[in-house]
Amino acid sequence: MGSKVLLIGAGAREDALSWKLAESADVAHVYVSPGNAGTGTRGQKVSNVSLNLCNHIEVSDWCTAHGISLVVVGPEGPLADGIVDSLTGAGIDCFGPSAAAARIESSKEFAKDLMRTHGIPTARWSAFSDSAKAAEFIQSAKFPALVVKASGLAAGKGVIVAADKQEAVEAVKDILDRKLFGDAGKTVVIEELLVGEEISCLATQARPL
Repeated sequence: MGSKVLLIGAGAREDALSWKLAESADVAHVYVSPGNAGTGTRGQKVSNVSLNLCNHIEVSDWCTAHGISLVVVGPEGPLADGIVDSLTGAGIDCFGPSAAAARIESSKEFAKDLMRTHGIPTARWSAFSDSAKAAEFIQSAKFPALVVKASGLAAGKGVIVAADKQEAVEAVKDILDRKLFGDAGKTVVIEELLVGEEISCLATQARPL
């Protein structure tokens, strides 16, 4: 018969994931919540379903009632909210990190501090919740402190690469004082501007950390 999979998310990433999951002979059906227009037209093996993803008990009960064998979580928000912890605690297998592991993504300050603690090379940086102190750092840094990031999750929109110090200071004011990214911008991370090619490296951990 094959397994039933619940895929959480609504972006192009989830559209691609639903496509490849549905190609597997081991998968009987892929449910996507909330899904999008693409996932809604993937064919008979893929369908969108409306779930309250903030209510982990509701999601868990739905998975149990529908015989879900695996939950794949795409977006950072549900991961940071601990949906994997809740579902695995209910005996439902998940592909995705725990809330503790997801802090690497949900808090840029935490991620940078983790790299500093363990000697992982990264751009020079500092974090601030006071715009005046952040502006002073930008002006006095011995490197181009021109990358301003909201520390929290901002749907991929929380990074401003400034052309000069004044623009970086304005970015800090936008995030901290004018609340451009809401609660995601309670803290800003100011980084050294690095120039060069960017390479992404992905690794998968088979067992919980």
